[in-house]
This record gives sequence, structure tokens and C-alpha cells, in this order.
Amino acid sequence: MNRRQLLQVGALAAPTLLLGRVARADEWPSRPVTMMVPFAPGGSSDIVGRAIAQRMSEALGKPVVVENRPGATGELGARLLARSAPDGYLLMTAPISTFAINKALRPNLGYDPITDFTNLTQAVATPNVLVANPKVPANNLQELVAWLKKEGGTSSYSSSGVGSSDHLTMELFKQLTDTNITHVPYSGGGPATTDLIAGNVQLSSQNLGFITPFIRDKRVKAIAVTAAERHALLPDVPTAAEGGLNDFVVSSWQAVAAPPKMAQPLVEKVHAALVAALRHPETVKQMDGIGFSIVASSPADFAAFQKREIDRWTEVVRKGNIRAE
Repeated sequence: MNRRQLLQVGALAAPTLLLGRVARADEWPSRPVTMMVPFAPGGSSDIVGRAIAQRMSEALGKPVVVENRPGATGELGARLLARSAPDGYLLMTAPISTFAINKALRPNLGYDPITDFTNLTQAVATPNVLVANPKVPANNLQELVAWLKKEGGTSSYSSSGVGSSDHLTMELFKQLTDTNITHVPYSGGGPATTDLIAGNVQLSSQNLGFITPFIRDKRVKAIAVTAAERHALLPDVPTAAEGGLNDFVVSSWQAVAAPPKMAQPLVEKVHAALVAALRHPETVKQMDGIGFSIVASSPADFAAFQKREIDRWTEVVRKGNIRAE
């Protein structure tokens, strides 16, 4: 058979091979699925990813196995996802930093969270809580802003790291209130809160679910929640809007993505499985307990939300002249 004949045979076979791939996609999942979390076990992404994986396993009849791939604030796992086959057998649960803040903060990021993923759904969201060391002489937002301006830049705040949600939340707070507070980054929310309790820093903005036990034990003082409405876990804590700061509505969120260029029929099938897992009563109960609300958005709604978040945090980074360390 000459070269021309081989090309003709290949051309005839191509549609058949394509139909074969589509058929296999329609049978998803025929083998175990991996839910990658690009952070260490025990964090919010890990908790959310494992909850989704458990309910998907039960519903699909195939194992959905969580695999932690930590490194470079989620970049290592994100780059792996971007290079993988879009066959539905590798998914990723990751936070706002992976899907939005990294792009705003790091010009040399090794992936694009818009074009290098098939973004499936915003899974959950939770507000942050602006908290203070109990010795700070302020009990509400107005008193805090007045005290910070009187202090003249001598106060500091802790975060779980440069580029984290709590870091940029506090930078937004500084910009909205025209206050000067020194950033002290830590390796996570735990040590950031430990030093807040010890009085080595005066302020922090931590995820509601994480910080609520410390508030209830009076080890930190809650000033405001960064939500449009008061939260059921902290009904006595006012919103920032109640304190006169209408634009200080911030959520820390988790989302699920797949490798780029996933076929639309497979996108629909995987998305349906994710939404069912998120809306399962046991998932809702578990997420409520740690301060997360279920979102389970459509891919289109998530894409629009993600763009707004990237635009917002890009502007905060620009105004604050923030640099990744």
C-alpha cells in the first residue's frame, strides 16, 4: 500500500475513531476517578474535595480517590491538570487562590486558570471574619478604623500567606478605609491565629468556619463578617455594611475543574455528578458545620464569577503594589 492509499484509509478511519472516543466518554466512569487537591491534607480544599469524592463514589458506583499534590500555593497541581487528558478521570478541587488570586498576583504563573482548565463549578463559599486581639480597644468597625488611624501605621495583621484570601481581604480593607496596617504573613491560618491570640499582631481576617471556635472561646474578638448578611454560625457579629463599609463583601471559595478542552457531553455528565454530590444532604450538613454554603453553579455562571474575581483582585494587587514573595 502506497502513501496516498494509507492517507485515504486514515481519513476514512478518523470519524470511526472519534466516535469510539465519544462512546467511551458517554460511558464515564468505567474506572476510578482521581480528585486531585493541590494542597496538603486537612485544609479546606481537602475537606471539600473529600466530601465531593465520597458522594460521587456512592452515586457512580466507581471509586473517586482523593490525591493531594501540594506545592507552590497550588501551582504544581494546577500545572498537572492543565497537561492531562480531558477524559473525566482527573478532576481538581482548589480554592480562590488557584482559580483567581494567583493570576492577579503572579505575572509569571505557569498556568492560566481560565484557558488551561475546563472549569466546572464553584462548589462552596464562606465569608471571612475580621478579628482582633481581645486587647485591641475597639468593639465595632467604626471604633476599629478610628483606632487604626490614631495608631498611625504601628499596628499589624497576620495572614496565612502572601496571596491568600485573608491577605488580600485585609489589603482591600486597608484600601477601603484608608488605613495603614503592616502585613505579617505566616505558613497557614493556624500560626497566623496563634500569633494574633498572643498579641504579636493585632488583626486578621480568617475563614468563618476556621475562626468561629476561637471567637466563641473569646480568644479573639470578632469585629465584622465580610458577607452581605449575618451568618448563622455567628448571628451576633454584624456585617461590614452594618458598620458602614458597604463594599467589604468577600468570600473565600472552592471550585472544581478538569483538564482543558473537555468535550461538552462529558462536561455535562461530570457537572451533573458534581452538583448531585454537593447538594447531597450529608454534604450540605458537613459544609454547614464548617461555615461553607453550597453554590454548585453551572460552568457558565462559574466562568462569569471567576472573571469578576480575577478583575477585582487584580485591582487590589495593583493599588496595593503587592508582590508575590
